[in-house]
Amino acid sequence: MASDRKRQIISAAAQSFSAFGYKATTMEQIARLANVGKGTIYTFFKSKEELLDEIISSLIAQIKTEAEQAMDPSLPFSENVPRALYRILKFRQRHQLTAKLLQEVRSIGTAAVQEVLAKFDREMVRFIRCKIEAAVEKGEIRPCDSEITAFVMLKTYIALIVDWEKEHEPLSKEQIAELFTLYFLQGLSK
Repeated sequence: MASDRKRQIISAAAQSFSAFGYKATTMEQIARLANVGKGTIYTFFKSKEELLDEIISSLIAQIKTEAEQAMDPSLPFSENVPRALYRILKFRQRHQLTAKLLQEVRSIGTAAVQEVLAKFDREMVRFIRCKIEAAVEKGEIRPCDSEITAFVMLKTYIALIVDWEKEHEPLSKEQIAELFTLYFLQGLSK
């Protein structure tokens, strides 16, 4: 069946991108791993870039589902957003493909990989923005520029989880939530 072949190709590509990175992966490798001819790949995808985009789109859907599951409708925004952000970033860190792609961007700067990771970040900002807008509507937080706030929240979480750990002991989930509450929900003013 065509849909089975397409899934085989996507799975093989994800496996190859995870092991070798985007740049070092060839369509021949993907075809070999998927046990299909190289031409079969091109019946479903015009290019390696399109194949990577399909995989990242699927990951985005998975991560949004995980973030939603981390949230509890009975809890306020102030508790739910840190839970969702933590889940998003832990998913991104532990998922072999995103880890490899992040490494490739840092070491090589592959343009196609930068583009899909930017798409990933845009979608995460959009997800958080919607949660902020809902919280404003409910009166849980004061009105703000939801897109800028979502962007800053995401980047702060990345900094606290990824960048901080480069030179310091990792922060616990609870410490990160406390810092998030202090900086975003209470502010530093007296």
